[in-house]
Amino acid sequence: MNRIPATVVTGFLGAGKTSLIRHLLENAGGRRVALIINEFGDLGIDRGIIEGCAILGCQKDDVVELANGCICCTVADDFLPTISALLDRDEPPDHIVIETSGLALPKPLIKAFTWPEVRARATVDGVVTVVDAAAVAAGRFANDPDAIAAAQAEDPSLDHNNPLEELFVDQVSCADLIIVNKADLLPDGDRSVEAALAPHRRAGVRTVAATHGQLDPAVLLGLDTEAEASLDTRPSIHDDADKHDHDDFDSFTVALGPVDDADALERRLIDAVAVHDIFRIKGFAHVPGKPRRLVVQGVGSRFQRYFDRDWAADETPRTELVVIGRTGMDRAGIEAAIRDA
Repeated sequence: MNRIPATVVTGFLGAGKTSLIRHLLENAGGRRVALIINEFGDLGIDRGIIEGCAILGCQKDDVVELANGCICCTVADDFLPTISALLDRDEPPDHIVIETSGLALPKPLIKAFTWPEVRARATVDGVVTVVDAAAVAAGRFANDPDAIAAAQAEDPSLDHNNPLEELFVDQVSCADLIIVNKADLLPDGDRSVEAALAPHRRAGVRTVAATHGQLDPAVLLGLDTEAEASLDTRPSIHDDADKHDHDDFDSFTVALGPVDDADALERRLIDAVAVHDIFRIKGFAHVPGKPRRLVVQGVGSRFQRYFDRDWAADETPRTELVVIGRTGMDRAGIEAAIRDA
């Protein structure tokens, strides 16, 4: 029996995974594609964005959300029952796309495809890692040796592991294809991203530049790597750990009233990011007088806004934003800054 191919799309928060997948679904060329989405945070923002696009042929039942924690830590409890249900359908999908949380390690998920419940019916066609070109070029995922040396001189007992760098290395090392997204934000001739990828990219893995995640699906699908059969060639910093720990990261939701001035809200969000070193802000906003829902997406100080769909008849227009950053964030201070209180 032919096995159904699955593509794992990984990459840090805000790298552009959802944009990449949305473009793929819009250009699926008649393929029946099922999508499994995992998010860090208690609001299903990414699923909402996909469903809000009204993509032809993309049915509501084809988009499954796993919101009980990071997928790499809940494989047995959440992922295996979900993919088994997709495979058991009377008319199973032609292809499965799995969007991991931006804080997930891809390797435990790939390992799940070796489990008896899955291995005879599905295979990992490829692992696609999306990186934010501007964030990598700015050194977001690299340790600052001078800063670490200075801190250790003051207190040698301090642990200065960079959780962002660990995630970056694991996600790049596992990739069969690396998408350097937001490439339009790099100056001509900039080689900093290539230099950051080179030490961790496996031999033969291609790098493709993209803007807004717009790539031909033929580039992403049909890699035919059977990734689960080559786990030993995909090194991970966490290979000896039984479980991936997310204690370095935290998230919370800020609920606001109607947004009369979206520009002013964005200015407050940018200020909050600058003061509190927030990784990611995303959500939906209710703008009075507008029948459509406003999507708000921020990576660092870079924000975008757009109206994606009408508010449904059975939902109350609302404004909710998910804030993701390091554990110990000043939640009260961030909420006050966003509310302009």
